[in-house]
Amino acid sequence: MTKILIVSDSHGSTELLDTIKERHENEVNYFIHCGDSELSNDNPSLSGFTTVKGNCDFYGDFPEETMVEVDEFKILVVHGHLYSVKSSLLTLAYRVEETGADIVCFGHSHLLGAEMIDGKLYINPGSIRLPRGRRERSYVILELNEGNASLSVFDVDQGEISSLSQEFSISKSN
Repeated sequence: MTKILIVSDSHGSTELLDTIKERHENEVNYFIHCGDSELSNDNPSLSGFTTVKGNCDFYGDFPEETMVEVDEFKILVVHGHLYSVKSSLLTLAYRVEETGADIVCFGHSHLLGAEMIDGKLYINPGSIRLPRGRRERSYVILELNEGNASLSVFDVDQGEISSLSQEFSISKSN
């Protein structure tokens, strides 16, 4: 079993990143930041995070996308602005297909959401600083266990929002 903490759109807040890391550092195996940290690569608050470049990341030299392999799952990490995720997931779906990813983590819209599309799991953790569509400053923990994925949603202030937890069955790519 592997746990991956996923955040996005922290927009300069080192305090929120530090709080979340400290809260979960002993239970999580990987940390992913889906962009718009507005921090530099060497900022201590991003230490331990796999981070991609968002449209507001002017200080860091982050990649536009990265692929992380965890428990034989391929996880594509992007911000989302290059794939117009605010209007549709279609362009992102093409990229997921091109890369052979099983899971894609993205941000940009600040809207919390998760769904299966053509057997692939799409995760947007929302924003820990400037949420849209809801009040909670959200992030997620993805738990992978033998082809099953469970997603726990957290609010920075209130902790886990159990009513938003979901389970998915995903197939590993070949």
